[in-house]
Amino acid sequence: MTWRSIVISRPAKLRREHYSLAIEQDQTAFVPFEDIAVILLNHREITLTHPVLSACGEYGISLFATGDTHHPSGVFLPYLPHSRATRWLRLQLDFPRPVAKQTWAAIVRRKIANQAECLRLTERDGADRLESYETRVRSGDTGNLEGQAAAFYFPQLFGKGFRRDHARFINAALDYGYAVLRGAIARGLVAHGLLPALGIFHASEQNAFNLADDLIEPFRPLVDLCVANITPSPDAPQEVALGHDELQPKDKVTLVNLLNVDVAMPRGQMSVLSAIEQAVESLARIYDGGNAALLELPILIGLEQHRLEF
Repeated sequence: MTWRSIVISRPAKLRREHYSLAIEQDQTAFVPFEDIAVILLNHREITLTHPVLSACGEYGISLFATGDTHHPSGVFLPYLPHSRATRWLRLQLDFPRPVAKQTWAAIVRRKIANQAECLRLTERDGADRLESYETRVRSGDTGNLEGQAAAFYFPQLFGKGFRRDHARFINAALDYGYAVLRGAIARGLVAHGLLPALGIFHASEQNAFNLADDLIEPFRPLVDLCVANITPSPDAPQEVALGHDELQPKDKVTLVNLLNVDVAMPRGQMSVLSAIEQAVESLARIYDGGNAALLELPILIGLEQHRLEF
């Protein structure tokens, strides 16, 4: 099972050495491709060879490139290696609308439940109100409880002056963490033969990751919790609580490492990467004639890193 997330923030040359990624810097480090889930390139002076890209496709590795702002600007994904990709495409296109609406409602309920848990874990008020929103979500979320919950949740978590459209540290950190999760989910969808562009709720013609944007929703509060832990309390002065500092390399590493944080799933406690795989598998079963009750989604339990036992 892949589990490593590699962040490269200094000049380096990447090449393939048999079954391993060779990272040439002051010294050369070797990492087996089969252990890698995500590679994040976070420096302008990083070069890589074509065999490295080929290996990323072969081993199902997501390769992120960052732009001038050091936020993920692109992702390289395997090219539909699934043996039944056409079958899954037909199932996605023929997905019954009532099942789609019930599936979206299940996603929204778990997202709001995880937002409530995030408030509890950060000792903020408002979890009870979010739970009331959760219980009122109906098929298709026709009442837009997701939007109402978000409008209440973010000021509770980050302070009354907080807005998602502010160019602040908090939003930069949230966007960075969400982008990493989005790419990891897109990787899981492609690995199962699903087309990320065909969403359940999200349906933008200009979005190649509509389905990833559907499935990411219950995972977002994990990023929120992490960012809340690396920013001042909302009780601090507004200019401090909103933050003015740029995202630091250590913050980016922390956000990428969320892929290895434990969450609770119906089959037990596991890393976010493993939870994504199970969530995608369960979604595939729904496409293949199942119902929304089959959907397996994460439950927020904290920020403990997954421990590997040998």
